[in-house]
Amino acid sequence: MKLFDGGRAPNPRRVRVFLAEKGIEVPLVPVDMGALEHKQQAVSSRNPLQRLPVLELDDGTIITESVAICRYFEELYPEPPLFGQGALGKAKVEMWQRRIELNLLSSVAQAFRHIHPAMKEWEVPQVPEWGEANKPKAVEFLKLLDAELAQREFAAGDSYSIADITGLIAIDFMKPARIRVPEECTNVLRWHAAISSRPSAAA
Repeated sequence: MKLFDGGRAPNPRRVRVFLAEKGIEVPLVPVDMGALEHKQQAVSSRNPLQRLPVLELDDGTIITESVAICRYFEELYPEPPLFGQGALGKAKVEMWQRRIELNLLSSVAQAFRHIHPAMKEWEVPQVPEWGEANKPKAVEFLKLLDAELAQREFAAGDSYSIADITGLIAIDFMKPARIRVPEECTNVLRWHAAISSRPSAAA
């Protein structure tokens, strides 16, 4: 088994944080995305979309998409549960994971990809207006999330989950996207500080 890894890029990091929370060690194959190595044969032959991470199992089976890879390891190593427990718990984690992914991480990614000069060769064509349009979308969702976090410790309830990992990745990604968490979002800031202090955040 080996994991083709893209360093500090959001989705590869999401899997590494998940694995660290589980205490799972998987051999990494570093891929220099800055040098566009993810577009070369080693990755493109395994994932025609040329995206990371890519998990290759011992029998050659390929799994792509960060949450799919995390789900695979959740089934193999159910403790600690990071996708929720019981029907309701799992539904809540799925709900918040999707909400954070679609309304925060995606908006931040669009802002970064369409505005940052380093992404000019990646996002063709870059549409700066679309990037700018996504910044307030991210901020508005943070305000919604802030109200929710006034009621609980973690994104989906009283336990840390994949939803918190996605939130950590999204908020950290806001810095290169040049978006700030509003100062009034004190619950989001508290939550982000807490999940950032977990050892897994350094993965």
